[in-house]
Amino acid sequence: MSIKNQVATLVAHIHIYDNPIIKTLHYAINITSTEAKFFAIRCDINKTTQIVNINCIIVIIDSTHATKRIFDSSVHPYQIQLSTISRELREFFKRDQYNSIEF
Repeated sequence: MSIKNQVATLVAHIHIYDNPIIKTLHYAINITSTEAKFFAIRCDINKTTQIVNINCIIVIIDSTHATKRIFDSSVHPYQIQLSTISRELREFFKRDQYNSIEF
């Protein structure tokens, strides 16, 4: 992720067994770096959970603070992004009891 002139550019790579299958590029305007990270996580979890036969998601991100906030149920300004991430992950875990996610 990079932020320049109030535009965040986010790149994500989705691999299956070390083979790249999807590369996504996201742009977001006038947001903080934390909001940009949540936006990237949300977009990529959405895309990943729609791929058939995915049972393990590994998210590599440079902010442990942001990843901890995903599972924070207290009131904070990122709840809209996080509710979408939670909903998508809930459906992902419902598909198979052995599905997992790592950060």
